[in-house]
Amino acid sequence: MGSINSERHKNDPDVIRRLLTTPARWAVVGLSNNPLRVAPRVAHFLQARLGMEIVPVSLRGENVLGATGYKTLGEIPGHIDVVDCFVNSQKVGAVVDQAIAIGASAVWLQLGVIDEKALARAKTAGLDVVMDTCPIIEYQNF
Repeated sequence: MGSINSERHKNDPDVIRRLLTTPARWAVVGLSNNPLRVAPRVAHFLQARLGMEIVPVSLRGENVLGATGYKTLGEIPGHIDVVDCFVNSQKVGAVVDQAIAIGASAVWLQLGVIDEKALARAKTAGLDVVMDTCPIIEYQNF
């Protein structure tokens, strides 16, 4: 197996722009009310600045930013456009597989979250994919 850098996924700027400029419903996996974590800040940005609907998903299923929380993607009623993953690289493959199973339109793996095989499965299933970056960082690049 080669190094991560030589096999690194290249994000499509057009996909990033579309995901960040099209009103959508984002399931944010790993979102909690813990102010020491980055997920609440990113979710707030998506909600307040970009007008996205946020659906919190965490082991506790807690409500965050005024939105009803769920424990799994499969519990969420209705369509999810983007599954935003704030879980470590070793666990994100299972989240991507759940995103595929629920018929999500895209997966976004946050900065430092890398799983090439999971992204290949998502692409094969027809999902848009973004990996190893943050919506706030990408939005500043517009």
